[in-house]
Amino acid sequence: MSVLILADERDPSADAMVRALQERETVVHRVDTAWFPVQLSVSAELFGGQWSGDLRTPYRTVSLDGVTAAWFRSPKAYRFPTAMTSAERGFANLEAKYGLGGVLTSLPVLWVNHPARLADAAYKPVQLVLAQRHGLRVADTMITNDPVSVRQFVGRGRTVTKVLGSNSIVESGRRKLAYTRVLDSSDLDDLRGVDQTAHLFQRWVPKSHEARVVVVGTAVTAVAIHAGSAAGHVDWRTDYDNLRYELIEPPESVTAGVLGLMKDMSLAYGALDFVIGPDGWTFLELNAGGQYGWLEDFVGAPITAQLADLLAMGTV
Repeated sequence: MSVLILADERDPSADAMVRALQERETVVHRVDTAWFPVQLSVSAELFGGQWSGDLRTPYRTVSLDGVTAAWFRSPKAYRFPTAMTSAERGFANLEAKYGLGGVLTSLPVLWVNHPARLADAAYKPVQLVLAQRHGLRVADTMITNDPVSVRQFVGRGRTVTKVLGSNSIVESGRRKLAYTRVLDSSDLDDLRGVDQTAHLFQRWVPKSHEARVVVVGTAVTAVAIHAGSAAGHVDWRTDYDNLRYELIEPPESVTAGVLGLMKDMSLAYGALDFVIGPDGWTFLELNAGGQYGWLEDFVGAPITAQLADLLAMGTV
């Protein structure tokens, strides 16, 4: 029995997980897919409907047959030799994705979370539909690339806009971030560019604070996030230095809705964000690979221990 951790080699949360699993006397192998193919190789053969073989690094050999659980913790992209042309790297990347990636994702083990489920869970429109289906309150939302529709939606009440995917891009060597922001009249004066892609607009929900709910299996940990600035009140990610945290207990209806949503999406782990205000708890989004380490440090929640127990158990 062993646990396979697929993570960036510089990841403090993965470091802590290795220690936690070792404390449980569980064999743990940590691999970064960025090592492939220079520092990582795979040899696998199909026997009886299952891939059998090894992953090899300069330091260890990982038997695929012995893996009982896998933690997909944001490993990096495959890194190919610089001597390859861009066309060769593109071709090699697809072969690695479907070859090495296919072998790994076919393993009949406990996945936290399976890469295919992570991909499914990334669709926010799907999250919002399923959240409502499981009894969670969701703010009125529009997805559009039509400026007329934007003006009509904003005309019915205070509105925020947020990205549907990653909130960061790298342009001209600089990393740029897009945060949730409240729209005002000046935004509506010039909507050029809206028609170029899909955008998410959502009704502003009056709030006193927000919460991140971390789910590990059936264990639910909720942490209130209190913003200490105007910018942080709109999007707490803009002002980490002025945040205050506390452990809280979600209403039973929210816990039931969260666990139902997780089961529906076949996820063993997730970080869900909520607004808490006069009308109660309103679901914002689910990040199936969301961060938890900084919250654990502030409030002492045993999230690493919960994850380690789940992985050590290794049941599907």
